[in-house]
Amino acid sequence: MFKLRCGLIGNPLGHSWSPEIHACLGDYGYTLWPMEEDAVAPFLRARDFDAINVTIPYKKTVMPHLDRISDEARRIGSVNTIVKEADGTLTGYNTDYFGLSYMLDRRGFSLAGKKVVILGAGGASVTAQAVAADRSARQIAVVTHRENTPETLARHGDAEILINTTPVGMFPHNGASPASLDFFPRLEAVVDMIYNPARTALILDAEVRGIPHTSGLPMLVAQAKMAAELFMRSPLSDAIFDRVLAEVSKRKRNLALVGMPGCGKSTVGRLFAEHSGRLFVDLDEEIEKEAGRPIPAIFAEDGEAAFRDLESSVLARFSKQSSLVIATGGGAVIRAENRRLLRENSVVLHLMRPLGELAKDGRPLSQAHTAEALWEARRDFYRAVSDAVLPVDPDPAVTLARVTDWWERFSDENT
Repeated sequence: MFKLRCGLIGNPLGHSWSPEIHACLGDYGYTLWPMEEDAVAPFLRARDFDAINVTIPYKKTVMPHLDRISDEARRIGSVNTIVKEADGTLTGYNTDYFGLSYMLDRRGFSLAGKKVVILGAGGASVTAQAVAADRSARQIAVVTHRENTPETLARHGDAEILINTTPVGMFPHNGASPASLDFFPRLEAVVDMIYNPARTALILDAEVRGIPHTSGLPMLVAQAKMAAELFMRSPLSDAIFDRVLAEVSKRKRNLALVGMPGCGKSTVGRLFAEHSGRLFVDLDEEIEKEAGRPIPAIFAEDGEAAFRDLESSVLARFSKQSSLVIATGGGAVIRAENRRLLRENSVVLHLMRPLGELAKDGRPLSQAHTAEALWEARRDFYRAVSDAVLPVDPDPAVTLARVTDWWERFSDENT
């Protein structure tokens, strides 16, 4: 049976979740076509596709090569969807406008009468400017990469809405932030168009400060839904939004397990990974592979500080990946850096077990300190990093059932 030949052009595309999203939206092929800028025009001239999406950095690049451009895309000056018509001509559309509008409405963020600061000046920025203007923003300030200095940001300290349209902090460059929120004491909302990682450094900063925020995943799903309607020339039910959003979020987010040494994180993690078809990562095992020595030897020969440095390095490597089950060491939560790494792309579950039942074999700190002392030193860190707490049953099968049930409910309720 013939399938529409659809896909995505841009550079880079290694971070893209679009194939998984479009697989949920319609029965058409969807290919990633990463390319350099000089390949864009020949690709469009060849027209060996039925419809495509366009992402960074080619949303403006493609426009001179199209036969028609929708009024909305022309007004915005950016195209992210191209459809080949029956006569072979190409029409460009902008579905990002719809996606951003949906994301703002979903979170209840009003721009009317507000000062909106938009970071970046590319195609996504132009879309954000159009949405802000149409939603009656009081003032719209665009901060380009060149202008992004402490002096410039300080001049916009009265901003109430911050929208990041830059790729700063996007996978694989996790941890970078386009601006410190210290400059914006009056913020009412932070919007980051980046969707991978799920929580960018900018979003984590807003989270810590209690500022309402959203990542770009709802926008990605909403604009993809509209693009799919253009691909198939057929409307899709609005109810598909939440279903696809929940499915993609659940599929892509890691599950990270934290808790006291010996509480069962590795056992439960392996069981859940096998049950859910995910890859399992035991952080302590990966540290030993990296060091070429068992953990007790690292502590004895190099000390705890060296072990913690290695732990952070290994965690940084795995935390930016997707669809993993990660079992951490009991002390991984001690460092603020590690807590940030755990939260950027993972749902964090704290496994609780009575202190008297904790295993101590092969655990240097568990042998050197009482369980009570370790708990007192770490409990606030567990609380700060975790999305939920779940008790561990002596029967691993019972705990697996609890985790599985919780995972399904949490994913449905927190997308």
